[in-house]
Amino acid sequence: MTTITITGEHIGLDALRDVFRGPVTVELAPSAVANLERAHKVIIDAIERGDVVYAVNTGYGKLADRRISPDDLLELQRRSVLSHMVGVGDPLPDHIVRGIMVIKLIGLARGHSGLRVEVAQRMVDMINADALPLIPAQGSVGASGDLAPLAYMAGALMGEGRVRVGGVTYPAREGLAAAGLEPIVLGPKECAALINGVQASTAIAVNGLFGAEAVFNAGLAGGALTLEATAGRPGVLDDRIQQVRGHVGQIRVAAALRALVADSPVLGIEFEGRRLQDPYCLRCQPQVMGAALDLLAFAAVTLETEVNAVSDNPLMFPDDDLVLSGGNFHGQPVAYAADIIALALCEIGSISERRQAMLMDSSMSGLPPFLVGNAGLNGGFMMAQVTSAALVAENRAKATPNSVDSIPTSAGQEDHVSMAMHASVRLGAMVRNAAYVVAIELLCAAQGLDLRNDGDAAPGNKPTYDLVRGIAARLVDDRILSEEMEAVAARILDGDFVGQVGVAVASRVD
Repeated sequence: MTTITITGEHIGLDALRDVFRGPVTVELAPSAVANLERAHKVIIDAIERGDVVYAVNTGYGKLADRRISPDDLLELQRRSVLSHMVGVGDPLPDHIVRGIMVIKLIGLARGHSGLRVEVAQRMVDMINADALPLIPAQGSVGASGDLAPLAYMAGALMGEGRVRVGGVTYPAREGLAAAGLEPIVLGPKECAALINGVQASTAIAVNGLFGAEAVFNAGLAGGALTLEATAGRPGVLDDRIQQVRGHVGQIRVAAALRALVADSPVLGIEFEGRRLQDPYCLRCQPQVMGAALDLLAFAAVTLETEVNAVSDNPLMFPDDDLVLSGGNFHGQPVAYAADIIALALCEIGSISERRQAMLMDSSMSGLPPFLVGNAGLNGGFMMAQVTSAALVAENRAKATPNSVDSIPTSAGQEDHVSMAMHASVRLGAMVRNAAYVVAIELLCAAQGLDLRNDGDAAPGNKPTYDLVRGIAARLVDDRILSEEMEAVAARILDGDFVGQVGVAVASRVD
């Protein structure tokens, strides 16, 4: 099992991949513990001086002008958590909740949030026991962070709400007990430290980014195999073409496609009727997929920054013995990143579906209609492409930006919100839809290459062809294709093509 050491220093996105794959263990380095202790001392000193500090001895949001008596400081924390547990809808998947907790710890360990080491350690203990809060997916507008979702995490620490342990859901106190843990009483500032911030939408967006990376690489593999199956023109991948335009993503995509189709037994042979220029779905793969890659790379930088951010309020600055209130909890960067990922996913699926349509059309592909013999009696891949069209249409609707929306809340105090949670949550469905689309192309392209060249693929394309043929035999007569589509999509989502094609988007870009 992977161990993630949280030091209070920068953590790259690559280090988080295993968090979204299954249980991990987490540990706080001595440097992180020291950071937590120094920030907590700032809160204690402020209380002893009688300073007025937001969320420590005041109400929340519009009620910030209400002073709380010293005798009620602990009760303020408890009630504040309970009042924010207003989420609805299906619970977030366990791997997302695990990501939320790890990313929250990364920010807390920077040493500007003010909570005790004991609280952070209890979070560590829950992660290590894989005792995960049930967090409803709906209820955040990404304003003062993901208040409602994160309140369920804070509530679980207190023994409120529900906790899932080993796949079994318990009332929180029972779930903690099953993991050998006890509820904790939150102290001053600890509610705000836990529920302020956009760790929920960030974790969901990071998971979406990893999924987009997997689909993107599979899309390149599908495009390369389709290029061979349709005897397309590989000259469009020449590096000189890409260099004179200069976009980094375009250059990287063309290089990856060149490697996949190099030494093709098909593409170097001229024959009568071969097109001089291919349709855009083949010819402009570097331009379209390269632009998508640039978007994903930009989103990766934004999300990696946010993973390491301190985004609660108020913030402690131990070197200056100072407490400052601000707005780091606003989710706009995450909302933009999620919208950008959505746009990229939409186009990855869109161009893949167009290549499928080309494969279906014998006048364009030079292959039998709908990629099957005895067409008419057989429908071949006709309806599989219709499924792709339906999924692309659905993703287009889902790609509508969320970051431009805002609904004022909290009696106008929180008058501009980011909708980061909405922007992030829809990525899961979009990733799945795009994976299905690309899976259908892979099945079609393998069939096309069988018809073109008895499946004799370029060395770089052979692993793709073999993967598809390991799942689905060549289509001779009509059969049910949906299970094969599901199986190829599962391999895409498992990241099989990331290692095979090798275009990473979720690594830090300096």
